[in-house]
This record gives sequence, C-alpha cells and structure tokens, in this order.
Amino acid sequence: MGDDSHSWTAAPAAAERARSVLAAAWSCSVTAEGTREELVGAHTVGDDGRVVVEVPEDSALLAAAICAPRGEPSAVLEFADVAPVPLRNRIRSRLWLAGWFAVEGERLVFTPTRVVLRRPSGSVVVDLDEFAAAAPDPLTTAEARLLTHLADCHADAVERLTRLVDSDSLHGAVRVQPLAVDRHGLTLRIERARTHGDVRLAFHAPADDVAQLTERMHILLSQATAASCPRALQRQRTDGDG
Repeated sequence: MGDDSHSWTAAPAAAERARSVLAAAWSCSVTAEGTREELVGAHTVGDDGRVVVEVPEDSALLAAAICAPRGEPSAVLEFADVAPVPLRNRIRSRLWLAGWFAVEGERLVFTPTRVVLRRPSGSVVVDLDEFAAAAPDPLTTAEARLLTHLADCHADAVERLTRLVDSDSLHGAVRVQPLAVDRHGLTLRIERARTHGDVRLAFHAPADDVAQLTERMHILLSQATAASCPRALQRQRTDGDG
C-alpha cells in the first residue's frame, strides 16, 4: 500500500521479529508442570536465544525444575508484543517458546525446542537455527520512545505520511497512529469507526541506528510533501481505544 518498489525485503524475517519481541518484552507468562507464573522484569536473553529466568526461592516454577526428572521440566514461555502508542488492539504479536528449563545455581535457563510467532497475518513456526543465529532489530530498544514521540509531538507529520497511503485504505478513517517501526520501515494503524487496518511504509534502505532512521523518515516526509493530498481524514473523536 505504501511506496515499495525495492528489490530487498522491506520487512524483518520471522526469526528476527521473534528475537525483537523477546528483546523488548519486560514480562512473560511461564507454564511448566501444571504451574503458571507471571514474571515481570525477571528474564534476560542470551545471544543464542536462551532465556535466563531469575525466580524467588519459594517459586513453584523453581520447585518443579528441581524435582523434575533430569531437572528439566517441559515448559512454555509466552511473550506479548504491545504497541507503545494507545490504540485499538495493542497486541501486535505473540511469541511462544516451548522447551526445557535447567537449574543453574539460583537461576533457571530455558532452552527452546519450538518457537511460534503469531502475527495478524497468521502464525509461523520459526526455524530453531535461524532463531538462535538471529539478532533483534537494531531499533528495538528505542522503538517505544520513538513511536511515542512521533504520536505525541508530531501528529502533523503522521497525517502528512498518509499521502503515501492508497486512498482506498483511508476510506472512513477517523485516526491514524504510528503502530511500529523497524530498520525496514514504518507501520501506520488506520482506525475507522468500527474497524482498523495497518499500512507499511518501507524505507528506501535499512536503518541500522537512530541517526539513519531520522534520515529515512525525512525522506518519507519529503515524498509525502511532494505527493498529492488525499481526502482529509474525518474529524471525529474516537473513544474507548486501548
């Protein structure tokens, strides 16, 4: 829907997207041996995709790991990718890791044996070797700050970018918000009275840091300024978003 005439893939691969969700997540749900725990700020991720979980001594999860045969209970970790900007259906994707916990000192180390990424377009099983070798998108840790700033301080720029969107996609639109950004492009959420849709605006080349992202955004805005202006968005207040 956006201007995408490039030969390179203007979207992250599934393995990279999965690692980005994992890197950005502050909390996760862990189910093991019939026990489910919600952990906040308790996990870190190794370069190979293994997840290290810090749990209290009285944790049922730790007890299950210690008492299980071989000390490695089967478990499922669930991570939610939540948009930092308030809008409808803020869950952009979910990541499930199935695998094994091993006790290492006072920590639990989780090694995945199956990785599933669910996006609005559907679910995909991520190859384990590709998952282990992948790195998060370089903008992952800055994304929340960047999108919040764009939505709060540059609403005029967001509306200008809609000039790069097909007019059919803007039909009935009441609000447009930045949904996601990665090194390959910016995704806008187009909200209508009862429905919504997402449109991706690809960069002409990947952005490997915030400085390059700034340059890529300036190019998109220049293209939008030069484009013909679509029908103005309907000025209608929308309530109950979240």
